[in-house]
Amino acid sequence: MNLTDILAQAGGIESMAKELGVPPSVARQGADALLPAILGGFKKQAQSGGIEGLGGMIGQLGGGGLLDAVLGTQPTPVDKGNDVLGQIFGSKDVSRSVAGHAATETGIDSGLLKKMLPMLAMLVAGYMAKQGGGAAGGLAQGGLGDLIGGGLGGMLGGLLGGGSATGTAGGGLGGLGSLLDLDGDGNPLDDIIGMAGKLGR
Repeated sequence: MNLTDILAQAGGIESMAKELGVPPSVARQGADALLPAILGGFKKQAQSGGIEGLGGMIGQLGGGGLLDAVLGTQPTPVDKGNDVLGQIFGSKDVSRSVAGHAATETGIDSGLLKKMLPMLAMLVAGYMAKQGGGAAGGLAQGGLGDLIGGGLGGMLGGLLGGGSATGTAGGGLGGLGSLLDLDGDGNPLDDIIGMAGKLGR
């Protein structure tokens, strides 16, 4: 099961679709295209700041409440999602490039994908927090480490490993996975900015 399936089971894809006024199938397709970059950002955080740093960051940004905020009946406080994106991507230019690339891959409007990005970031961060033990303290004490080392590590590897045997959006993820080059220079997000040009060649 890939992460899109997990978020769909939790109700995240449907909540996002309802809030954005699009069919769930469109929200799912957008999520498939955007999630590899989001997961790449989280993995980069885990590599540079350690599991404790990543767990502390998610806890400070809202922990499991981030997931609940998207699933709730009130409008999603996307500023929290933008805070998550700021931490994992470092700049709005990267977010724009990720949305632009996903738009090219899927044919979905990049403006819609830009609205989807912070919601997805909240869903992923909140899900990791809940799996990791809820509170920031619990996250820092191994729960999140087990998740990244186990289930999430497998998801990250599957989505970012360069192969497209993930059952998600087809060949696009394979190209994205290799461009992220997580095992190469250790700075995958630099690659995202040049992604559209590279794939267009």
